Amino acid sequence: MVRGIAVISSLPATAADDMIVLDYEDRHRRRYAMTTRNGLDFLLDLAHPVRMREGDMIKLENGCFVRVVSAPEELTEFRPARSASLALIAYHLGNRHVEAQLFDNRIRIRRDHVLEDMVRGLGGDVRHVTAPFDPLPGAYEKSHADAHLHAALIS
Repeated sequence: MVRGIAVISSLPATAADDMIVLDYEDRHRRRYAMTTRNGLDFLLDLAHPVRMREGDMIKLENGCFVRVVSAPEELTEFRPARSASLALIAYHLGNRHVEAQLFDNRIRIRRDHVLEDMVRGLGGDVRHVTAPFDPLPGAYEKSHADAHLHAALIS
């Protein structure tokens, strides 16, 4: 079986020979059997786990590139409403160490009815959406660029 040996974030989409659609959990792997849209089976086999993002390329040992596409997921979106500010909502989510995707006027998390009730109690607007999930890395997590640079350097 061909191996995926690096994840590279700086290649144009036109460099892709194939693509793979992965949810948030499957985009953070080190070693995992995968199948592309065109049916190519390969083994992701990296030295360290890498958090892949939309548009990243998995370099295969045969020289081909597989483009990573983020799968839509069931998410909850919070927006400020009534008396709640986005900063207040973000503070309470951060206090619970929730992975969150931040926008100028809203925050997305994976669905969690307890957190939805909390935000409603703060006066926030809660909506269910289906969209790719790409949360910010944690303060102690290596940056996206650092992880990709490391993966590219070891290949």
